[in-house]
Amino acid sequence: MIPELGQFALTLALITAVVQGVLPIWGASLNNALWMRSATSTASLQFVLIAIAFGALMRSFVVSDFTVLNVVENSNSLKPMLFKVAGTWGSHEGSLLLWTLILALFGAAVAVLGRNIPTGLKARTLSVQAWISIGFLSFMLFTSNPFDRVFPAPLDGNDLNPLLQDVGLAMHPPLLYIGYVGFSIVFSFAVAALIEGRVDPAWARWVRPWTLAAWVALTGGIALGSWWAYYELGWGGWWFWDPVENVSFMPWLLGTALLHSAIVTEKRGAFKSWTILLAILTFSLSLLGTFIVRSGLLTSVHAFAVDPERGIYILGLLTVSIGGSLTLYAARVHKMEPGGLFAPISREGGLLLNNLLLTLATATVLFGTLYPLFLEGLTGDKISVGPPFFNTSFIPIMLPLVLIMGIGPFLSWKRADLAGIISRLKWVILIAGISALVVWYIQTKGPALAVIAMAIAVWLLLATLREWSSRIRLGQVELTESLDRLRRVPRAAHGMTMAHAGLAVCMFGFVGSSAWKSEEVLFVQPGKLVQIAGFDVTFEGVEQVQGPNYTASVGKLSVMRNGRPVTILRPERRSYPVAQSQTTEAAIRSTPAGDLYASITEPVNQEIEGQWTLRILYEPLVGFVWFGSLMLVFGGLLSLSDRRLRVGAPKRKARSASLPIAAE
Repeated sequence: MIPELGQFALTLALITAVVQGVLPIWGASLNNALWMRSATSTASLQFVLIAIAFGALMRSFVVSDFTVLNVVENSNSLKPMLFKVAGTWGSHEGSLLLWTLILALFGAAVAVLGRNIPTGLKARTLSVQAWISIGFLSFMLFTSNPFDRVFPAPLDGNDLNPLLQDVGLAMHPPLLYIGYVGFSIVFSFAVAALIEGRVDPAWARWVRPWTLAAWVALTGGIALGSWWAYYELGWGGWWFWDPVENVSFMPWLLGTALLHSAIVTEKRGAFKSWTILLAILTFSLSLLGTFIVRSGLLTSVHAFAVDPERGIYILGLLTVSIGGSLTLYAARVHKMEPGGLFAPISREGGLLLNNLLLTLATATVLFGTLYPLFLEGLTGDKISVGPPFFNTSFIPIMLPLVLIMGIGPFLSWKRADLAGIISRLKWVILIAGISALVVWYIQTKGPALAVIAMAIAVWLLLATLREWSSRIRLGQVELTESLDRLRRVPRAAHGMTMAHAGLAVCMFGFVGSSAWKSEEVLFVQPGKLVQIAGFDVTFEGVEQVQGPNYTASVGKLSVMRNGRPVTILRPERRSYPVAQSQTTEAAIRSTPAGDLYASITEPVNQEIEGQWTLRILYEPLVGFVWFGSLMLVFGGLLSLSDRRLRVGAPKRKARSASLPIAAE
């Protein structure tokens, strides 16, 4: 009965979305206030109905209702409760329902929190959002129903993919989807503005909090997925340029460009058409990622479904939404007037260069991701584009971007004094140069680009701190006055400092763990000694352990350094009898200097009895990747807490601010 209730709620949600998609936008064209205001109630109702459906599916997983096909295929009665709950979004159908729930959540949030948004813009925005919902709700009901029954019901289920039975991955999809789907509301704002023919600084002010919220969630989701891959897959890597990783990274890159472009639109009334285009393209890349993951184009640990028919449906949805929005953009872009003039050396110029480099980086990742798919479709030849391509094409684009990030906050609007800025940063330049020499002296091995990248990371960190200290005049006035200034600096400025410093910290981890990693892969028997990065690691043997729904072979590795015991590492190899698959649980000793990482698997040659395949690595500075990612997320949240950037539309204080710039 509960699954039928969920099915009924989904059907009602589709009907509600149709009403929301038609009535408000029609009311806006007729200036009918009642019809426009209906968007608020229908958006809220749609969210409630989808939440009921989601709750019904989750309940089916929690009580192990094996009359529901989705539960049979993705759960088991022995599975721990946390992973029964996470199983709700662990399948194609369940994850699609989560996607739709978040889509409706953003619509309801605009309906409830956007009280100061002009009625016409709000009605059109929520109508566009409803049309996206219609696409996904119909897709779910007609091709991917999560409430399909099975008869006769089996006694137990097939279990969830063991790779997904992990705390990190249980949290990864919701965060990632908030990011992906969060950009949908920015897309809806952009299309509504094109329909309305008004793009002004107020529009950019309404869009920025939603963009920032989506960006924060996507940053956290990508970082969490990378952390999961690092310790769960047993390879010791945190980024593999896997196509499914790339499709989450591209919206992040373009969303970052959008965040900065919207600032110029809000502050200077410039970049209007560019900001609109970025809003459309960022969500388009989110949809493209959905198509690639769910169409069966890829075989990956991340891919959900291998079903071309579903892929065709999403391809149609992709074509309509992207094609329609870009056609509307092409029809309206010539009416947009350019914004305020600015010199090449100015904050606008710096942000323009920032946007161009981020867009070029996105195009590079897009090419490397899609080219093998197109080639296979046209010729049948299979090739893979991996780290060598991305390292030689992507990194040279990003390093100049990081250089500019150090200067950007010092630039003034309209025109800036570059010589004066360089003079203020002369000590930062000197220390960055010295740091390059120090790194080169300590690490004579590895690529020269790694030394340059470390120096650029030091440059960004110190330049960011220099800009922050100049805001509070640290060292120039009494400490009490600096603290008072610190309290009065807007949170958004603190957030920018935290995010820029976080990227610098991430770079330490990116470079250290990639350029100077040590790795040994070998067959071992009890008593085998392995030396790596100054550590003496002895393989002591393996014992068998029983888990709730698996058995595990747990290795024991004694780690010594300079004759003194350091730690015991216990990597695991788990076997899941129901799912008939195995997973690797790495053992990691983490310090700020680096991680000692170990994993075990059975040797490929079964004739070598009693031996195990041991992979052991030392990854310098890898912990900085996760710490820097946390700083990025915290910086975004700090900015979001600024009263000028809170989600919802801030009230305008002055009458002049309410007057739009001439329609573009």
